[in-house]
Amino acid sequence: MAMNQIPGHNIYVGGIFALSNKQALKRANITHIVSALRFGGNQELLKSYESHLVEVDDVDYENILEHFPSAIRFIQSGLDAGGSVLVHCAMGKSRSATICIAYLLHQQRRNLTPQAALALIREGRPLCEPNDGFMSQLELYYEMGCPDEVDDHPLYQRWLYRRDVEDSVACGRAPELSSVRFEDETSTPAQISDSDGSSVEIKCRKCRRELAKTPSIISHEKEKHENAKAKVYTECAHIFLHPMRWMTSSLFPQGEGDAPLSGRLICPNPSCGANVGKFAWQGLQCNCNHWVVPALGLAKAKVDITKKRSSNLPPTSVGIRMPPGMRPAEGSNNGRGNL
Repeated sequence: MAMNQIPGHNIYVGGIFALSNKQALKRANITHIVSALRFGGNQELLKSYESHLVEVDDVDYENILEHFPSAIRFIQSGLDAGGSVLVHCAMGKSRSATICIAYLLHQQRRNLTPQAALALIREGRPLCEPNDGFMSQLELYYEMGCPDEVDDHPLYQRWLYRRDVEDSVACGRAPELSSVRFEDETSTPAQISDSDGSSVEIKCRKCRRELAKTPSIISHEKEKHENAKAKVYTECAHIFLHPMRWMTSSLFPQGEGDAPLSGRLICPNPSCGANVGKFAWQGLQCNCNHWVVPALGLAKAKVDITKKRSSNLPPTSVGIRMPPGMRPAEGSNNGRGNL
């Protein structure tokens, strides 16, 4: 199969050999060609068409997400001009399918998921199968809302930062201070609360210094532990965070110099200095059995966690449920206890 049409669209997916089939290109009214190849296609074969190059290899770790906006604009320009568009890679299986899925998601943000878009493409070309890394990037693009541009999106910036951390850890060292994305310097007002409109505040139990709010907290799924009789949930002992500026002295005790891969997180209040948690750039396994990478965790035994409601109701402390005679008065913020 040299190339196949995506049902309902004047977009074709194919391999590099599709460029040599002039008759098929003419019958399909191909006017624009996207080449998803590291070193591009045959320029002699492309000279009769409008062309766009997406220089990527078909490997999980390749950043194909950064190319989505320009490729989508190019595809749309070809369709708007009344032509058809061929998106090809070497085999017409992974890179080309990924670009086409990104286009479909962008055009039908509310109606398609990455898996649904892939299923649609497979109706015309069953062999399409983006590699796992590309599918993860498509899921991220979908989570971002399929924006016109990705460079400045917080989720994309966070993803790039995590890639930098992974590269550094693979070399046996902590990331550079200049490459760390501090969440409290990048969160927008729209990110200050959970989906239900509530927000969480975490403070040092010893001095009450605020350490984190909702945007900086990383949620992770708890995994079930086997025990002799049944599968049970083990409560998490730490609250994992994205990097915060106050952590700098713990993460980078020598400034821009060599930094430790792991260590303790110390309360930033100079008169306190309490040990409030630990960090490990290479990751930690939470006691709920979930791996968090990189891991910057506040120990629940060392902090107080308060959840504020979005309504006019008073804030409540998230902690151990106390007996009636020992509960703080309604509206009090003195509740203590582990999450």
